[in-house]
Amino acid sequence: MSEVEAGLGRGRLARARRWVVKIGSALLTNDGQGLDEASIRDWVDQIVALKRAGVEVVLVSSGSVAAGMHRLGLTARPQELHGLQAAAAVGQMGLVQTYEALFQRHGMQTAQILLTHDDLSNRKRYLNARSTLGALLSWDVIPVINENDTVVTDEIRFGDNDTLAALVANLVVADALVILTDQLGLFDADPRSNPGAKLIAEARAEDSALDAVAGGSAGALGRGGMATKLRAARLAARSGAATVIVGGRQADVLTRLRAEESLGTLLLPETEPQAARKQWLAGHLQAKGTLVLDAGAVKVLRNSGRSLLPVGVREVSGRFSRGEMVICVDEQGGIVARGLVNYDVADARRIIGQPSSRIPDILGYTGDEELVHRDNLVLA
Repeated sequence: MSEVEAGLGRGRLARARRWVVKIGSALLTNDGQGLDEASIRDWVDQIVALKRAGVEVVLVSSGSVAAGMHRLGLTARPQELHGLQAAAAVGQMGLVQTYEALFQRHGMQTAQILLTHDDLSNRKRYLNARSTLGALLSWDVIPVINENDTVVTDEIRFGDNDTLAALVANLVVADALVILTDQLGLFDADPRSNPGAKLIAEARAEDSALDAVAGGSAGALGRGGMATKLRAARLAARSGAATVIVGGRQADVLTRLRAEESLGTLLLPETEPQAARKQWLAGHLQAKGTLVLDAGAVKVLRNSGRSLLPVGVREVSGRFSRGEMVICVDEQGGIVARGLVNYDVADARRIIGQPSSRIPDILGYTGDEELVHRDNLVLA
C-alpha cells in the first residue's frame, strides 16, 4: 500500500478554510439509545471554535431514522420504505431542535437543508443548492444537511450520508471532508479479528490497495460502512478535498485535527481544489451551446481571470438550461473557454450585449450578474 510520508498532509487541514463535517448515526444516538445530547454539545462547541478561527463549516448529519426509531420505541430498523420514511420524519424534529438549541448557546444561527442525490445531479437544483449554501455561509450561518429520507425512494435503501457529504464537499468546493464515525479510522486489516491491525495514517484516496481493507458493515443503525467512506473520499477528491475518517468519540477531535494532530486516516487527493474542479469542467460535461464573445471579453477572460458578463457576448446558439455546459468562442470561431452558464438559452439571448445592471429590468427578476462565473469556467 502506497502511504504518503507521515505528516505530509496534516498541515493541509490547518490551512483549510472550508470544512464539511459528517457525523454518523451511531455517534449521534449513542448506538441507538436516543440522541446523545452531551456528545452533540461537544461537537457543536468544536465547530464553533473552528468558526471563530476563520473556518467555514457545513454540517452533514445522519441520525434522523435512528432518532425516530428511539422516539417510536422501535428496536429494529424498519424494512418497509414507508416505515423508514415515517421514522425519519419523527426523528428529524428532535435532531434539528437539538442542533438549533446548542448552536444558539453561542449566538450562532443554523439552517436545515434536506437534499436527495437527485438534487445534486440535476443541474438547476445543483446551482440553486450551491447558491443557497453560499448565501448561508456568507451570513455566518451553520448549514445542517441531511438526506431527505421522508420523500426519497431508492436512496433510502441504497444511499448513505457519507456519499451525500462527499457530494456536498464537491458542491461547496470544500477544502476538507471530515467523517466522524465510531471507528478510529481505516486499518490495514480488520481490527475486530486481527489485534495486530495498524491504523493507516495517510494515503492517497485513489490508492487501489485500500479497497482490500475497506470491508465491513455499518451495523444496525447506519447504511454506510468503511467501503462507503472510502468511496466518499474518492468522490470528494474530484473537487480537490482531503478527507479524514476519524473516531468521533475522541475528545476535541475536530480542533485537534485542525491543530495538525495525527488522528484517524487522512486520504489526500491528487490535485488542489481549483485545479481539480477545472479538470472536471474541462473533461466531464457535454457542451449544449455556444457563446460568441467580442474581442474585449476574450481579452478579459484570457488575461484577467474574470467572469464572463453578458455585455461581452455577441451571439448565442444551441439549446441549454441553466447550469449546463457551453463553449465560449471568439468571433473567428476559435475556442476560448468552457463553462457552466447561469441562464437558459432564452434568457441568455435577451441579456447578451447588455450591462449586468439591466438584467432585472430585462428579465423581470434579479439573477446572477455573470453569464458564466469564473469559478465555473476553464480556459481552452
